[in-house]
Amino acid sequence: MSPADQLLAAADTLCAGLAPLRFAAPVHTVYNPLLYARKPHTTYVRRFARSGIDALLLGMNPGPFGMAQIGVPFGEIAAVRDWMGITDEVERPLVEHPKRPITGFACTRSEVSGRRLWGLFQERFPVADSFFEKHYVANYCPLVFMDEGGANLTPDKLPAGERAAVEAVCDAHLIATIRTVQPRWVIGIGGFAQKRATLALAAAGIRDVQVGTILHPSPASPAANRGWAEQATRQLVGMGVWK
Repeated sequence: MSPADQLLAAADTLCAGLAPLRFAAPVHTVYNPLLYARKPHTTYVRRFARSGIDALLLGMNPGPFGMAQIGVPFGEIAAVRDWMGITDEVERPLVEHPKRPITGFACTRSEVSGRRLWGLFQERFPVADSFFEKHYVANYCPLVFMDEGGANLTPDKLPAGERAAVEAVCDAHLIATIRTVQPRWVIGIGGFAQKRATLALAAAGIRDVQVGTILHPSPASPAANRGWAEQATRQLVGMGVWK
């Protein structure tokens, strides 16, 4: 199978593994954009996935106005639509949180983390294909966890038992992704993703892939609000990922 076919099959396995899991309060609603935003996600994978890349950049899980809306990691809508050229139809989750409606590419909110991340890549690689020739961006976990008020809950905040169940499925998917895209580096976008990549690679006995990290672009991070692009560039250059 092609790398894209392998990744899409792995996504199916991931969804099947996560589907039976149940989450107690404070989790109120869970979205899986790999299901209702399958069309743009499939286009992203088919258009940009390849093997033998320099770096797999790994996020944690979808943001409410990015991948949660359109199925593309860190999916700032303007970048996905105008730079990547993806505009596919998005369906609706079976159960929708009243404060977090899914409107797909009609969403008018900006995913700040995605705007910063893809903005840096777009500045350095004006043509998307040039970036994806040697890079790929994925999320560790595809699920969006929300409390009763609609606030985002990250996977690291789940109770230990629920977190372990999610990690078992997502670790296996991460290894499948790594074996497909065959990166020299896995770069955690933030410390959580770096830690999960390190543990998953060690458990799988994979020793020829280097693990690094860049600062997460979240506006909740004071450090990221002080020139995130410049800091991330220095980190990637310092690791030798970029020249």
